[in-house]
Amino acid sequence: MTAAGVSELVRMWIDGWVVSRGASDPVAEPWGWTIDVGKAGHVARHVLPEPTGLQVGRLVAATGAPGTWLKLFADDDTARSWVTPDWELADPAYLMSCPLGAEQVRIPAGYVRTSWTRGNVVRVLIRTTDGHFAARGQLAVAGGVGVPDQIETAPAHRRRGLGGVVMRTLQNAAHQAGAETGVLVASSAGRALYTTLGWTARSPMASLCYAPPVAAG
Repeated sequence: MTAAGVSELVRMWIDGWVVSRGASDPVAEPWGWTIDVGKAGHVARHVLPEPTGLQVGRLVAATGAPGTWLKLFADDDTARSWVTPDWELADPAYLMSCPLGAEQVRIPAGYVRTSWTRGNVVRVLIRTTDGHFAARGQLAVAGGVGVPDQIETAPAHRRRGLGGVVMRTLQNAAHQAGAETGVLVASSAGRALYTTLGWTARSPMASLCYAPPVAAG
């Protein structure tokens, strides 16, 4: 496919993310999309692929529910300047993409891999040979796009290539399911791993949660 712009990549990402997390269908807004997530600390999120201060200011003024999140594809300093102190800024994140193809996967000695699919979500679990949790991840296929999500390696098992095993396994599954492009949002640590696997950063993403102080009494 031709190179996609940030707005198109963001739409690809949320189409897969809602499948992975079991969230509501995205509701189109003039500035992006709203998604109901339905958790106590994550009631809903507003996703703005090309945010402006005016758009964000209006959303901030209209927000009264704690646990509402803003996902702004802008750098953290710019995003912070648009919100009030009641909004907590999470760790930096990055929108990334890559072409999908067949990947060779080598399981390090001492580990075993299990994978399974439910609906359009593939999950991978890595354990030690004696059954201890080591790493995991999942990927949703939405049309021609694969969206990896919730990639995790236990602290005691990091720097052993397990994150790469999880990602390559998921990428293979997405490719076999007909997906041509991978899109994800990565933490700073995740970005370093994914870059070594051929992913390219397309945009920073600022993530903010509305968390006003609780009134005494």
